[in-house]
Amino acid sequence: MSKPFFDVAGGEGPLVATAIHEGHLIRPVLNAYIGLSAKQRLREEDPHTGRLAALFPDHIIANYSRFETDLNRARNKAVYLKPEDAWGLHVWRESLPRDEVDESLKNYDLFYSAVEKYFADIINRHGFLIIYDLHTYNHRRGGPQSKPADADKNPEINIGLGNMNVEQWRPVLNAFTSNFKRAFAAGEEPDIRENVKFEGGHFMHWVHDRFGSNACAISIEFKKTFMDEWTNEVDQAHLEQLGKALKSTEAEVVERARLLFSKPINNDRTSKRTDTAYNTKDKERRGSS
Repeated sequence: MSKPFFDVAGGEGPLVATAIHEGHLIRPVLNAYIGLSAKQRLREEDPHTGRLAALFPDHIIANYSRFETDLNRARNKAVYLKPEDAWGLHVWRESLPRDEVDESLKNYDLFYSAVEKYFADIINRHGFLIIYDLHTYNHRRGGPQSKPADADKNPEINIGLGNMNVEQWRPVLNAFTSNFKRAFAAGEEPDIRENVKFEGGHFMHWVHDRFGSNACAISIEFKKTFMDEWTNEVDQAHLEQLGKALKSTEAEVVERARLLFSKPINNDRTSKRTDTAYNTKDKERRGSS
């Protein structure tokens, strides 16, 4: 593997931005089996989230495609083996050999082992951890000229709360939303809503189960209005504005978290393994990150 499966930068914390579906590479040996074109894969990946994540000194960016190993799924679902695992897409022309599945899962295990230590070190240093879990989603499923999906059900930015202790972290969530909107001119503020399109995937669930009330992983899904989801052409000004808005949230989000941790926090969560799926309602749909 010429490029690492993922890149980790920083480690000081307390805020880490992640782009676990940014990756587009697959191991060369898998080219003999892959049934999707690079363009098809790209449509379902989260391009440009790595660029947003890199705005923060502490960030984690996946370099390899979710179609090889999906870091936002439980381990037993991390390699798509059947069309029903991948929203009906026929990912492989023929069955993937078990040894290749195992090789892909080695990277999954490496990732979770590395980030567990990375996050634990940050919590030891600060007492808490904030994660911006960055993703994008499609909204023109009917084709390049199709009408956008219903805006009532597809907000500009969807905040997934998953298994977060929302009552505890509400001041942090409110700080994120208010500061993000404040970065836009009056009347141009983006539509930001919680748990409308997605509720967050395995990664954020694992973070909260592993680190309990000391961690706040916010799943942030950007609707692909900043780009053409069919051609990958990017509106650079729009993407830069999103980046500035995202970065502008950092100071108050961290300050709100620090205030929370000036008081005792009741941590009643227990650790769970990463190899089984969660029983929470799965709202991850095709085109999520």
